[in-house]
Amino acid sequence: MEAVPYKEILSATAIALTFAAFVPYIRAILGGTTKPHLFSWIIWSITTFVIFLAQLEANGGVGAWPIGVSAVITMLIALLAYVERSDITITKTDRLFLVFALSALPLWYFTSDPLWTVVILTAVDVFGFGPTFRKAYADPYSEPLLFYYLFSIRDLLVIVALENRSVITVLFPTAMATSCLFLIAMMTLRRRVLAT
Repeated sequence: MEAVPYKEILSATAIALTFAAFVPYIRAILGGTTKPHLFSWIIWSITTFVIFLAQLEANGGVGAWPIGVSAVITMLIALLAYVERSDITITKTDRLFLVFALSALPLWYFTSDPLWTVVILTAVDVFGFGPTFRKAYADPYSEPLLFYYLFSIRDLLVIVALENRSVITVLFPTAMATSCLFLIAMMTLRRRVLAT
């Protein structure tokens, strides 16, 4: 019997963490305790899916699978954010982030260079944190810290599980882990300030 390669184990663990983060998050949305920002989740669903495709093209292998699973669930959360009317407060900046995300999509089609597509889409995904950051700054209890902790750990596992590490495959999970940690730090500080 052949041993299961460690990268597949890491990828499976990253997928399990994806579900461990998303299942309670979805329950919290349905229960009304978490109110995701619609535009952030639309941006994240678009960019995550395209980056998953780019990672596959760059031979990311099993390390790309958690990003693909995340893309599908992220689309579901965007739909839930709309249906549940979670946080549909839309500012001019939010619209700008969405337009930027949508305008980056043709790059995937028109360029033959997935590197620039991933660089631009990763930047867009980081900008996608903008509406959520603004919302969580005003109400730091509107997002669960554990969700973002699990995703930062998941993204680190993705990096280790990648079969081919390059800027194309590593940039997105690195940027997402960093963004999650930054959001966690901001919400933690804001919660402390509001508690005093």
